[in-house]
Amino acid sequence: MHVVIVGCGRVGSTLGRELVAAGHTVAVVDRKSEAFSRLGESFSGQKIAGIGFDRDILIEAGIEKAGALAAVTNGDNSNILIARVAREEFGIDRVVARIYDPKRAEIYERLGIATVATVKWTSERILRRILPDLPAVEWTDPSAKVVLVERELPKNLVGTRVLNLDSATSRIVSVRRLGAAIIPGADTLVQEGDVAYVAVEVKSLEAFDASLMSTNGKGH
Repeated sequence: MHVVIVGCGRVGSTLGRELVAAGHTVAVVDRKSEAFSRLGESFSGQKIAGIGFDRDILIEAGIEKAGALAAVTNGDNSNILIARVAREEFGIDRVVARIYDPKRAEIYERLGIATVATVKWTSERILRRILPDLPAVEWTDPSAKVVLVERELPKNLVGTRVLNLDSATSRIVSVRRLGAAIIPGADTLVQEGDVAYVAVEVKSLEAFDASLMSTNGKGH
């Protein structure tokens, strides 16, 4: 696959090197040509100095044959503009934009632009290590209607069939048990220490957590 990366900072240069190592073709665009030094002498992809949302620059980078684009400059506005040009003018489906402002990230996710909210992602993971019992959201779909959450199953559910915990608005897609993940089957029972990965509608997440932690385990 051909991938266009706009922004050759630490993230962009790392993406570029790893994609080339994985056998993909890569074009990296950055305003400053000196930024390409981060790619190293062995980098075999294209290096293009220019503005990432300039249509001619993107064409030079091979966007017309690209399967994906990553907008990872240090500016939210630039990344969103680049992502929109790639999606709307060139029809690229796999477009990801790095966004520092969490509120902006939520807005653009609703518009169908996949984002990586750097500040929110980092703060959530730090909090999870400081407060391991804090409820975590692992993934949010581009429409912001469904999330994948990680939840430790309470002891009062031990012996319950895992699939009985599903509802119209939530599904347990995997269970981590003794360090290994399993896909629950019809006869899989909850064991002490199980951690579930659950797809839940955002509007029902609070109710799901309340039901999961109820003393009788009912509701799922």
